[in-house]
Amino acid sequence: MPKTVEVPRPTPRAPSAQRVAWLLGPALVAGVAYLDPGNVASNMTAGARFGYLLVWVVVLGNVMAWLIQYLSAKLGIVTGRSLPENLGDRIRNPWARRAYWLQAELVAMATDIAEVIGGAVALQLLFGIPLLLGGLITGVVSTALLIVQSRRGARTFEFVVIGLIAVIALGFTFGVFLGPPDPAAVAGGLVPRFDGADSVLLAASILGATIMPHAIYAHSSLARDRFRPADASAPGIPIARLLRATRWDVSIAMLIAGTVNLCILLLAAANLAGVPGTDSLEGAYAALAQGIGPLVATLFAVGLLASGLASTAVGAYAGAEIMHGLLRVRVPLLARRLITLIPALVILGLGIDPTLALVLSQVVLSFGIPFALIPLVALTARRDLLGTHRNRWTTTAAGVAASVFLIALNAVLLWLVLGGG
Repeated sequence: MPKTVEVPRPTPRAPSAQRVAWLLGPALVAGVAYLDPGNVASNMTAGARFGYLLVWVVVLGNVMAWLIQYLSAKLGIVTGRSLPENLGDRIRNPWARRAYWLQAELVAMATDIAEVIGGAVALQLLFGIPLLLGGLITGVVSTALLIVQSRRGARTFEFVVIGLIAVIALGFTFGVFLGPPDPAAVAGGLVPRFDGADSVLLAASILGATIMPHAIYAHSSLARDRFRPADASAPGIPIARLLRATRWDVSIAMLIAGTVNLCILLLAAANLAGVPGTDSLEGAYAALAQGIGPLVATLFAVGLLASGLASTAVGAYAGAEIMHGLLRVRVPLLARRLITLIPALVILGLGIDPTLALVLSQVVLSFGIPFALIPLVALTARRDLLGTHRNRWTTTAAGVAASVFLIALNAVLLWLVLGGG
C-alpha cells in the first residue's frame, strides 16, 4: 500500500501539466505540411495578383483542415493503425489497392516537388546557390531529419520540426507588422467570390496546399506511433483523454498554420499587389527587399528554407507509410528518398519556372484530397471500427460537406481551365 500512495508527485498540478504537454506534438509535425513552400507560392501569388480576394479561401481551408486532421489522428489513436493500413486491410482487390497506392504515391511526389523546389529557391535567394545544387542540399538535409526520426524516435523528431516551425512563423509573419494590411480590405476578402479562371486555379492551389492529402495519411501514422498500445511510455492513459489532448494539439497546430498562411497572403496583398514580377518567389523577395527592407526579405527566405526542409521530411515519412500500409512493403530510407527526389531535380535541371511548378503541384494535391478525405470520413463514422469514439452525425455531415465542396471546386476548375470558360 505505501508504494501505491507514495507515487512521485511534487505538486498536485505539475504531473498533470507535464503529461498534457507530453501528449502534444503529432499535430504540430503533421501541421508543418500546411506551411510548406507550396503554401508560400500559392498564397503569395494569390495576394500579389488578386489582393485580398481569396482571404476567405485561406480561412475556410484552415477550418476544414482542423476537422480533417483531428479525424485522422482519432483514427490512428483509436484503432492503433494508420489510414493507409486501415485501407490496405479493406481494399481486397490487389489491383484496386495498387491503383489507390499509385494515386497516393503521385500525391506524395507532388508534395516532394513543392518542398524540394522551395528549399532550392530559398538557398539561391540567401546564398546564390544554383537551383539544382540547392535541391540536392535540401534532399540531403531532409534525409538527415528522417534518420533522426527513425533512430531517435518520434519525440526528438517532433522537437526538431517544432523548432523549424518557429523559424517559419517568424520568417513569414514579421513583414506584416512593418507593412500592415488594410483591415477593411481584409474584411472584404472574407466574402466568398472569384474573379475568372485564374482565381479559381489559385483557390484550388491554396486548398491543395492547405488540406494536404499526405498530411491526412501522415497524422494517423504519427498518432499511432506515439500512442499505439505497444508503447509503454503512456500506460493507462484513456483514449478519451488522448482525444481531448489531440483536439488541443490540432487546434494549436492549425492556429499557427492558419495565421502564417494568412500573413503570407496579406503581406503580398498589402505590399506586392500590382508590382510587376511579384507573382514569383524571386520577384516577391526582390520587391520585399526594395519596398519594406532587406531584413524582411531575408527572414522571408529563411522561413522558406525552413519550410522546405521540415515539410519534405514529413512528406517522405508520409510516402513511406502509404507504401507500407497499402502494399505492405518497406523500402530502404535512402532508396525512397532518391526516388522521390528525382522529379523535383528534373524540374530544376530543365529550368522550369519554380513558382509555376509549385503552384501546379498544389493543384495536383487538391485533386488527391477526395481520395484521402472520403475514406477517412467513412472509416471514422463506423461503429464496428471506432466503437463509442465514432463520429457524431454532425461531424460526419461536416466531413461530407467538406468533401463535396472540394470535389465541386475541382470540377469547376477542370471546366474553366480545359475549355469551358
